[in-house]
Amino acid sequence: MADMMETSEAKQTGENHKPEAASGSRIVLAVDIGGSHVKAELSSGSERRSVASGPKMTAKKMVDALRDLTADWHYDLVAMGYPGPVAAHRPAADPFNLGPEWKGFDFEAALGKPVRMVNDALMQAIGSYEAGRMLFLGLGTGLGSAMIAENVCLPLELAHMPYKKATFEDYVGERGLEGRGKGRWRKSVFDVTDRLAAALQPDYIVIGGGNVDRLKEMPPKCRRGSNDNAFRGGFRVWLDDSLRL
Repeated sequence: MADMMETSEAKQTGENHKPEAASGSRIVLAVDIGGSHVKAELSSGSERRSVASGPKMTAKKMVDALRDLTADWHYDLVAMGYPGPVAAHRPAADPFNLGPEWKGFDFEAALGKPVRMVNDALMQAIGSYEAGRMLFLGLGTGLGSAMIAENVCLPLELAHMPYKKATFEDYVGERGLEGRGKGRWRKSVFDVTDRLAAALQPDYIVIGGGNVDRLKEMPPKCRRGSNDNAFRGGFRVWLDDSLRL
């Protein structure tokens, strides 16, 4: 896996997070598992490191790569954002954009550390949450979604709900952006957001994901999220005792 690791300059992406307030000085390794890269950062204040992933990466290969990537780091706990459904802190299904053999994989046994795994949209939502009822929508390849209501964290699967002639994901995900053009895609984002706000009644909505930067303006009651919040969310999964996962 050594040849997969990037140089120290390439490992550092963006500004480092300030150390998260830790309970009993426990250090959390936050891992964001994506279709093109697996990214990692420490709650104690480290650079962010990444390794290439892709359609051939199994859970075991990811663990091997993560061990190499963090060989010189000390951490006590692991939080993972997984691109798919999660049950009992393990993958409930294989991801569509990575390799096989993820479902039910025991990451605690493989890493020798306590592991809490949540859906990747929920991890970014947790990092974005302030108070009250928040709906999170992640605009990327598909449509990630989660809600946090009075500190209770709820992963959602809204992407494949029927919408017009297809699904929400078909209109506001990557297919909708590429197939219908940026202008019509933006109108769909506003319409989908308005419908979900009417149905779920959040106090505010955070829109994140890789394509949020393609929005010139934000829909009503919405604010722009940041992918950096995924790591803050990972730290909070372990260190914020007010949250209910």
